[in-house]
Amino acid sequence: MKVLKRQIWHLLILILLLLSLVIIANKNNAILYGKLWGIDTSFWFFAAIVSPIAHQLYVLIVWRLELHYKSVSKFFGKNGFKLFKTGFAILMLLRLITITLLAISNAKTLNINPSVSYLIAGLISITVIYLFYSVLNYFGIDRAFGIDHFEADKAKTQAFVKQGIFRYTSNAMYVYGMLILWIPGLLMQSEAALLIALFNHIYIWVHYYFTELPDIKTIYKQTDS
Repeated sequence: MKVLKRQIWHLLILILLLLSLVIIANKNNAILYGKLWGIDTSFWFFAAIVSPIAHQLYVLIVWRLELHYKSVSKFFGKNGFKLFKTGFAILMLLRLITITLLAISNAKTLNINPSVSYLIAGLISITVIYLFYSVLNYFGIDRAFGIDHFEADKAKTQAFVKQGIFRYTSNAMYVYGMLILWIPGLLMQSEAALLIALFNHIYIWVHYYFTELPDIKTIYKQTDS
């Protein structure tokens, strides 16, 4: 089934990542320390894990159904992409919200000078702002959401962007975009939030290699090189 192409690797790596999180959490008491609104950090830790999984599965299913079968467009018509973008934005925002709540619940568990963590958070913020500027001015917000899956024929005529932050890497959304999720853990000095930020950053590359890259090759007829 085309929708599940290469997803066995996605599943296997996800299982390994989840097992790693469980092992680390069990070996380090600081990871699950704290409460927020009377709710244990373990709940926020779980929520911050579920949100990126839900987001990436949502994108996988919608992208593949639309790319190979035009299912979304057939069902929702011209509103298909708009509805997808809404769902994408909500789930992406949920990733940031859950990791922020986790960071607050697990605050002050990281043994680091606050000045250092704030400086790193500031540098990351500058990078993320530049990324958003580059997306809005050179890449296009719809392209960032994956409109090429909805307009594959049109996408084939578009050149890859080499302006703004995309001058340094064509994968700027993956390299720099996920940096925003490190900021809550750095500001609140939360070990748990930083661990989940690392999980997010690794897991987004699973999405790239086993979902987006195969789709790019289908859309743009690219070779492995």
